[in-house]
Amino acid sequence: MALILCIETSTTVCSVALVQNHKVLNALREDTPNSHSTLLTLLIEKLLAQADCRAEDLDAVAVSSGPGSYTGLRIGVSVAKGICFATGKPLIAMTSLEIMAAHFLQKAPEVAREDLLCPMIDARRMEVYSALYRPDLSVAREVMAEIIDENSFRTELEQQRIFFFGDGSDKCRTVMSHSQAQFVGEIVPLAAAMASLAMRRYEARNFEDVAYFEPFYLKSFMATTPKNKYF
Repeated sequence: MALILCIETSTTVCSVALVQNHKVLNALREDTPNSHSTLLTLLIEKLLAQADCRAEDLDAVAVSSGPGSYTGLRIGVSVAKGICFATGKPLIAMTSLEIMAAHFLQKAPEVAREDLLCPMIDARRMEVYSALYRPDLSVAREVMAEIIDENSFRTELEQQRIFFFGDGSDKCRTVMSHSQAQFVGEIVPLAAAMASLAMRRYEARNFEDVAYFEPFYLKSFMATTPKNKYF
């Protein structure tokens, strides 16, 4: 039975989980914003210590590939790759939106087969990162960055119910009033929701190239120039 360390850092939540045979053995999370760089390795050390195992005992490391916070993704992927390089273990990756959809399904068993799931991550202003998934987590529409207005998802909503969730969905409540639009709160991408996704990829030997793997930022990171310059 494979033992996999899961790492999720794409939003303000920093979380890790140890999974085996599609089940979560233990999970830790920290919701303090802008603290991933100091907390992630500490959470991993604590998680492994609680399970009385070392990084060398892992069979793989799974990480959220994005989209999401540029800094959070960079930290999570860097730590995951570092563990893989040090131990020679394979790297598994999956999008943060797929992880959110898996988390949603754990909390919402009333979803019908014809419904669609739309995880959304806030990308500032009225833009979100989103995708559409069916209840079996197959992709109905690929990940994209889009600006939300009153016409967003109107074609799909005329045909089926869509569940919107994630911090990006909050901005949609005021502009999307269709009766088929269902908004669900408190859904974030969590490492604990990666269990079955990671195990299926491990069993299929769907691994990333550790040397060349990079986060899926989706939009280019734009560095800003400070208004006040100091000489």
